[in-house]
Order: sequence, then structure tokens, then C-alpha cells
Amino acid sequence: MPVNVQPSHRTAPSPTSTTAVIAGIGVHLPERTVDVRAAELELARRNPGAVPRVPMVSRLTGVRQVHVLPDSWDASDLAVAAAEKLLAAEGVAAEEIDLLLFASATQDMIEPATSHIVAAKLGIRAPVMDVKNACNSVLNGIEVAEALIGAGRYATVLVACGEAPTRGVRHDVPDRATYLLSAPGYTMSDAGAAVLVRRATPEEAGARDEQGRPAPRGILASAFGADSTRWDVGMLPGGGTAHPRDPERTYFEIDGSRLREAFLALGPDVVLRALAQAGVTWDDVALVAVHQVAVGYLEDVRVALGLPPGRTVVTVAQHGNVASASLPLQVRTALDAGRVGPGDLVVLVGLAGGISIGATVVRL
Repeated sequence: MPVNVQPSHRTAPSPTSTTAVIAGIGVHLPERTVDVRAAELELARRNPGAVPRVPMVSRLTGVRQVHVLPDSWDASDLAVAAAEKLLAAEGVAAEEIDLLLFASATQDMIEPATSHIVAAKLGIRAPVMDVKNACNSVLNGIEVAEALIGAGRYATVLVACGEAPTRGVRHDVPDRATYLLSAPGYTMSDAGAAVLVRRATPEEAGARDEQGRPAPRGILASAFGADSTRWDVGMLPGGGTAHPRDPERTYFEIDGSRLREAFLALGPDVVLRALAQAGVTWDDVALVAVHQVAVGYLEDVRVALGLPPGRTVVTVAQHGNVASASLPLQVRTALDAGRVGPGDLVVLVGLAGGISIGATVVRL
């Protein structure tokens, strides 16, 4: 049964107007790829008895390959690569950025905030901060950017993400119990993403469609919720105060079955609330970008949301679970393929360990 997820109490902008637009999206995928099935076979050879000889992860998830960042790179480098593509494509100079948010589950180090490192590499001299909420980090970064733009604090915000979860994947597995907690990590993949959020112009905020109905460009509505009682179903526990120097806790520990149950238990209410606030239905929506951990899980989400077929873009099979870079990757893929374009409605649906859920309705 769905849990009672407490929604955020933020009032969404009226669907007749907007305060911020998503002006552009950039993505960087490392050139090096690893075949998941082949990696599983090698894992079984190195860890006989602990790892099944039959590749189970690739079969159950549908993930064929993952991206791996260069050994000399950090999470900040992935974010910088994506941001450079975005800024060049949009013709935006570093000095035009008012605020930089590094939004990612991965970080270069505990201190300082990785946003400082990204800003230094990009030559951006503006206030910075990190926004971190597992695989919802980018979605929450967009939420923060929109709120601060709406408050009049900033006009142009760069949300930069560098996800390098492969650095937390265990390849030496002592026993079957450890393997089961490590297995979901074998679909994890590295990527960089960047989203440019800026103040909507009066023309964008008050735009109308061909029938004269309000059709503002930008972020129409958002809704968020969480069930934090389930925080322990997916962890990377090392490096904090709980396990500051234990090398055995520097790998992902994920109970895949409990994580799936936790996501499904959240129910569709938060997503449907965002649609209602925006004054739209699924029939109006051209693309639904949903955080992707497995190919089969997308059907579970589609049924739970009452979503018509054909509204998603599957990226997890070819690119793996890229954590919070997943939503920008899907939108960028759809844009490049001509699936969506200016004026189309897109819904970003985030699911993250913790457990949290979020939805943002955007007109491109």
C-alpha cells in the first residue's frame, strides 16, 4: 500500500505564469564503457562461490553497458565537461552566471563543497553551494534555483552535476551476502550534466497558445515528498561521522528488493499533485523523464502513474544508472532525437534513496 508521503508546502507558480525557465541542458558521457555481462563473468571468476556464474544483474535489469570516468578525473571534471558544452551551446559566458549549484550524489571530497572546485575550473566567480539528495540531487537543484530566482536573488543559475558512482562499486566480494548488497551497484554509471535555469522574460511568462490560452514557457509546477523512515535501504556509509575511516564501508550497500518496494510504496500522489498544480493531464505531456535503475522497473512506474505508453525515453539499457544525471540525460536524448522541442510539456519524475520523490512540470 502507498505510504502517506508528506508533501512539501511550497506554493507552485500559477500555471498562467512562470518565474524561471530551463534555458538549456548539457550532458557528458565518458568514452570508456564496460559491458555489464562481461564484467559479471569476470566478477564470478575472481570471486568463485560468492558471485553467481550466470550473469544475473544484466539479465534482471536490462542494463547492457555503463560508462566509467578516466582514472585521473573527479566528479567535478564530469560536471565541468557538461557545463562547458551547455554554456558554449547557449552562448553564455562564465561572468553571466549569478549562482552555481553543484547538485550530485557524488562529490570530490567531504570539504570543501564540490561547487567551489567546479566554479574554479570553469572560471566562474559567483556564489556557490552544493545540493545533495542522492538521485534527486539535480531535481532538487532545479527546485532551489527556481525558488531563488523567484525570490529575486539571482537571474541566471547553473546547476552542475558530476556523478561517479563507479568509484563506490565493490569488485572483491568475500561472500554471497556481500554480493547481494553490492549487485545493484554493477549497473551504476558515470556521467556529467548541467542545467541552465534563468529568469523568465515577460513574453515567456505570459505566453499563450494558438487558441489564446495561457501557455507560459518555463517551470509550471513542482511537488516533493519523502518517507525518511526507509533511509537505510540504500547507502554509501563511509566517509562521514558514522564510519569515518572504515574502508569496508566505502562501497555501496543496497537492498535491491527493499529499495524497489520503497519506491513503489511512495505511490503516485506527489506526481499527480504536480500535474494538477500545472493544470495539465498526461494527454498534454510529450515526455516523462523518470529516474531509471532498470528497464523493467519503468513499466512498474508507468502503471503506478497511469501513464500512457510511449511517453518515456529508455536510457538505462545503453548508459546505465547515472544517478541524478538521469533526468537531464533523458531530456537531452529526447531533444537530440527530435522527440521534443520548444513548447512541449515535459514532466521530470525523481526517485531517490532516502527515500524521496519529486516531480516538476516544464514547458520547454
